[in-house]
Amino acid sequence: MITVVPDYYKKFQCTADKCLHSCCIGWEIDIDEDTLAFYKTVEGQLGRRLDKNIVTEADGTSHFCLAENDRCPFLNDKNLCDIYTELGQDGFCQICDDHPRFRNFYSDRTEIGLGLCCEAAGKLILSQKEPVQLICTENVGGEFLFEDECDFLDLRDDIFDILQNRTIPVKKRIKNMLDLCDAKLKHRNAAQWAEIFMSLEKLDDVRDVMLEELKNADESSFNLPICEEFETAFEQLAVYFAYRHLADCLDDGRLAQRAAFVALSCKMIYMLCALHYSKNDSITIDDMVEIARMYSSEVEYSDDNMEKLFDILSE
Repeated sequence: MITVVPDYYKKFQCTADKCLHSCCIGWEIDIDEDTLAFYKTVEGQLGRRLDKNIVTEADGTSHFCLAENDRCPFLNDKNLCDIYTELGQDGFCQICDDHPRFRNFYSDRTEIGLGLCCEAAGKLILSQKEPVQLICTENVGGEFLFEDECDFLDLRDDIFDILQNRTIPVKKRIKNMLDLCDAKLKHRNAAQWAEIFMSLEKLDDVRDVMLEELKNADESSFNLPICEEFETAFEQLAVYFAYRHLADCLDDGRLAQRAAFVALSCKMIYMLCALHYSKNDSITIDDMVEIARMYSSEVEYSDDNMEKLFDILSE
């Protein structure tokens, strides 16, 4: 099996207790069967804590019982994981070990990436100066791709070339990407898009504060400083969304809607960044990373929200 990753992938490092938005807070963490069986063999105080703080539902799925303020019961007062402290990396369940990674599967390869919902991953992605390249980290037994997969990967190569063509502005590149995919993003103003996103499942109250401000803002003031730093960051953003979401068109046939989702995601993050700039008369890459993190956690990590957006983008 071939393993493919973006060239920045191996630079990722969890910031652990320095993280401002811990993935150990606010998420119900499922435990895979192999790890659950291992946890049942752990002895001593940690074993008793594991037994006390894991619940198995009627459908057979198991997860940690969230503690006060929706914290994982093994996240200590220093914001470090007691399971990792005592058992090391091997003690993690699959979700904890994988996060913030995502995977797309093909007949002869697995493509892995880092999700924007993690602030460390977001900072790494949006700070890249050079165009993204996909690299093969493992090549064992990869023999063939189905014809539709070959066609898609050829198309995606063309999409990456378009999105990383630095001779034209990023907004034009995204329009060219839509044209190539025979896709359109229906015109709606900022208030209309804000209304749509406010109708989605809410995971964080801060989301609606930002969207309410967007809904009532003067859209004519939505401009970011014209500089290479932000052009490059939005290029990286577009490539990230294309790499993560276009591949699933092989399963659902929704290439046009997925291309429109790439464009919409960049548009929403741009408008929220522009709103921040109009309010504060300044914006940094760190500000953009936080806005992208919020967007990602609210949208990409909710299947219901993704489906609702695809339905809207099909209209």
